[in-house]
Amino acid sequence: MAAVAQCVRGALRPRLPLLSVVLRTSPRLLCAATQQKSTGQNLEEDQSQSQNEQKVEPSSAEKMLAEEKAKLEEQLKEVTDKYKRALADAENVRQRSQKLVEEAKLYGIQSFCKDLLEVADILEKATESVPKDEIKDENPHLKSLYEGLVMTEVQIQKVFKKHGLLRLNPVGAKFDPYEHEALFHTPMEGQEPGTIALVSKIGYKLHGRTLRPALVGVVKDA
Repeated sequence: MAAVAQCVRGALRPRLPLLSVVLRTSPRLLCAATQQKSTGQNLEEDQSQSQNEQKVEPSSAEKMLAEEKAKLEEQLKEVTDKYKRALADAENVRQRSQKLVEEAKLYGIQSFCKDLLEVADILEKATESVPKDEIKDENPHLKSLYEGLVMTEVQIQKVFKKHGLLRLNPVGAKFDPYEHEALFHTPMEGQEPGTIALVSKIGYKLHGRTLRPALVGVVKDA
């Protein structure tokens, strides 16, 4: 055993100077290692911070893009609403213009028709004024004149009807203030109050619109 211990001590003696060198240089190595470790940690922290900044920056950019998108969508909605309202207004103007054009076509001859009504009234008066018992073959001139007046009156009524002008002869009809003008009220047996008993002057309607009301006498309560 003593021999073994001596052998071990002999083996360790040559290495003692090497251990002392290692021990003397170990603080420097430890310091360098610590600095390297610290530098590595700082690099890792910088990289982590850079990554976090990179992560934050896209999120703020996305937020800005989302806000800009919302603004653009709102502007698009406003423009779309204005466009729809403009289309509706244009359509209303078009319909009104078309209606005015159609009414102008229908009622453009209104004043001309009113003037012709006077001619129709004169023809009617002339026809009614001819004594019926005098219309005989013995009076060929009177007969021819009467027949000419009747034919003229019939023809003018055909022309009126062709252009939408119709007679209003409302005897026995209910009084309508939009189509008739009451000249007088009179009691009459066998007639319902409010009906028309007498037509003093024929009325006319142009395409459903009263051009001239009929002048009438209306039955009232007895």
